[in-house]
Amino acid sequence: MLVIMGIGIIGLHLTPVVPILTIILLLILWGRVRGFTWDDINDSFVIGVKNGIIPLFIFLLIGCLIGVWIMSGVIPTLMVYGFHILSVRWFLPSVFLMCAFVGFFIGSAFTIISTVGIAAMGIGITMGINPAMIAGAVVSGAVFSDKMSPLSATTNLASAIAGDDLYGHIKNMLWSTAPAFIISLILFALIGGGHNSANLAKITATTGILTSHFTVSFWMLFPVLLLLICAWTKIPTIPTLFINILVTIVMTLVTPHNPYSFVKIADVMQNGFTIKTASPEVNQFLNRGGIISMTSTMTLIIMALALGGLLINLGVIDTVMDRFSSHIKSDGMLVLSTVLAAIGVNIFIGEEYLSIILPGTAFKKDFKKAGLAPEALGRALEDGGAVINYLVPWGVAGVFVANTLNVPTLHYLPFVFFSLLCPVFSILSGFTGIGLKRLNKTNEK
Repeated sequence: MLVIMGIGIIGLHLTPVVPILTIILLLILWGRVRGFTWDDINDSFVIGVKNGIIPLFIFLLIGCLIGVWIMSGVIPTLMVYGFHILSVRWFLPSVFLMCAFVGFFIGSAFTIISTVGIAAMGIGITMGINPAMIAGAVVSGAVFSDKMSPLSATTNLASAIAGDDLYGHIKNMLWSTAPAFIISLILFALIGGGHNSANLAKITATTGILTSHFTVSFWMLFPVLLLLICAWTKIPTIPTLFINILVTIVMTLVTPHNPYSFVKIADVMQNGFTIKTASPEVNQFLNRGGIISMTSTMTLIIMALALGGLLINLGVIDTVMDRFSSHIKSDGMLVLSTVLAAIGVNIFIGEEYLSIILPGTAFKKDFKKAGLAPEALGRALEDGGAVINYLVPWGVAGVFVANTLNVPTLHYLPFVFFSLLCPVFSILSGFTGIGLKRLNKTNEK
């Protein structure tokens, strides 16, 4: 599987579709040779895809949200204000901090990437910054929020699987998160130092185009505030997106000199926003959104989930987990095995929730036997599971980012410093014992 993925995606520069289809075919043939029935194989597809139904529906709503946010002027407003506030010299670290800060209060990396991230891409590209670097800063900040926010689904999941207190879980994760965050911030500042001047003429021209074609005002930032309000009142993601889409549509309709009818708004929700200006770059980062824009993303994700279902239902994953657990000789090896297992699930299945659930279930008894607290397991699961899915070209998060920001996963991967560093510090903690929380006598009883 790794060879097929490597040759197809890295060697031949193919999209992950054909390599995944090839692997699915080989697994079906292997399953039949091993005596699995067609019903077993069909059930495998159902098991795999069932795990992704909620994220897939969220992607549809995010496609709608992107379209109406551009149409109404929310994203153009974020871009214009960003041109006035952000300097090119400190742009990358500023984007990293902004996505991390806003994302912490929202708790959804996908929402940050599809809103603030798109605006940051438009600003940075206009300033002449490498799109892969911008995407790396956006994803790094979004992943931080996905890992550390008490509102994040993956944070709550990892805490529940490990069996620890949510806030104790978050506090313990600082041992790997804090150094990864600080080093990432320094690295973004260093690589951003090569951009000391921006094309002021291009920025002025882009600002003029945005203000002439859209309603740019402080009022247009209300949908962003609404996201924060919904998050802190603990409204689930799907109703939050519905509320935001509805409010944005109403704001568009009541805007003076509104050129959009209900028919046009419905078309934007389905097919995305389109505009033709004098700037090809402006056209490129504003012509997006809509349900249709998410279909290629969803197709690849469904295939990856189906592959994951086969690997689970045919017993491949259980076999790999057993081999991992049988070679554990120390605390360091236990943490290393858990992190690698979570990374492996991300690579082979491509689903971040399963990258937490499967290793967590497999290694929970081993952590307790070794005298390690649930917080130690929870941190290893997050550092190998949730943060890595954004780096897998066929993973749910990786596919979403690549299609939303229009930057291939392998291009932005080297610049997602936060995701690359978290597993390193988690493994170091396992071998050195620094920050590795152990069970006390009360816990052991």
